[in-house]
Amino acid sequence: MNMFFKNLLILFSFVFIMNSSGLFAEEKIKIGLLVPMTGENKDIGQQIIKSTRIALKDIGNENLEIYPKDTNSNPQQTIKSANELKNMGVKIIIGPIFYKNLEFLDSIDDVTFLSLTNKNINLPKNVISSGINATSQLNAIKKFIKSKDLRKTIFLTPNLDYESEIKKSIKEVNLKISKHYIYDTEPTKLTSQIEKITNYKIRKQNLLDEIKRVENSDLPDKEKQIEKLEKKYTIGGVNFDSVIIADFDENLKSVITSLLYTDVSPKTKFFITFNQWFDQSIIDEKTLQPIYYPSINNKNLNDFKKKFQKEFNETPNYLTLLSYDLVGLIYYLSIENDLTDLNKLFNKKNSFKGKIGIFDLENKKINHRLNFYEINKGEIKEIF
Repeated sequence: MNMFFKNLLILFSFVFIMNSSGLFAEEKIKIGLLVPMTGENKDIGQQIIKSTRIALKDIGNENLEIYPKDTNSNPQQTIKSANELKNMGVKIIIGPIFYKNLEFLDSIDDVTFLSLTNKNINLPKNVISSGINATSQLNAIKKFIKSKDLRKTIFLTPNLDYESEIKKSIKEVNLKISKHYIYDTEPTKLTSQIEKITNYKIRKQNLLDEIKRVENSDLPDKEKQIEKLEKKYTIGGVNFDSVIIADFDENLKSVITSLLYTDVSPKTKFFITFNQWFDQSIIDEKTLQPIYYPSINNKNLNDFKKKFQKEFNETPNYLTLLSYDLVGLIYYLSIENDLTDLNKLFNKKNSFKGKIGIFDLENKKINHRLNFYEINKGEIKEIF
């Protein structure tokens, strides 16, 4: 990339260049957009459409056009709309949002889909996942673990549909962990599993045995020692210094609550999890803190929220910022490349700085260089 375009990246933090520059060909850049415009998820789709309008306004190039089509959140409508876009001469499409809607897309030749899903397994050959995937998150977690010199990290993954994706990503980023546990999300079973992982019953019995020993001793200060012991829950440590919990929302809270019950505290061990999108309920739940996780750039997210609220008087969903960036990414690629050869564009190594952060492109994959955050005492702190 020549110095001119590098300077533009720095100046705009996004390759949004005004049409007045006169540097671009008159050929139209057609971008398809596959989102739910009807059905139960239509509100999500409408907000994504609005975010792409903001992107078009910020870019300011009249040759860039976006054509929204409805998926109705089902594969049949998705393939129908995708074919309509292809017949209009569209070569690149943002969407669909949901993994289930990718089912029939491999039947469409000469079109590339930048899906907003974060799943990377069993994708059709013409679909590139652009969501915040497990590999991107584990790369950031690996960096944090190294910075804290953590030596014994265990990994907890629920037995849900993304278990295989997690295992693949752990191997891909070469994350060193002591042990990987798969747990049941049913609360009673979960608590029992966490007890085993933390050797809770042994540690609890150690405490009872020590209290009994002191009671039967002739120690001059045994009453004081017994009083001190009775304030404890267990005696003995656990064989890890950090735990990664690949879970979200109430399930994440259940896992942390079970760890607290077994006398494993985030004040003595590092509790690390996946991207929680700055969930306010986790920020407010101070008993779960400190907690650490990778995420997109929080400042850029808040700035975009303000911009969106000012423009449309509503709070945007998190996918809006991603779709905004994808318009910029496609425009950036179009500046120095021919969009008719999309396979070549997404196969070669390239990087793009958007509002979310830096997109790394290679081998038809998009990974994100994420920031890392600590939530402690109800406050958000950026680690890197």
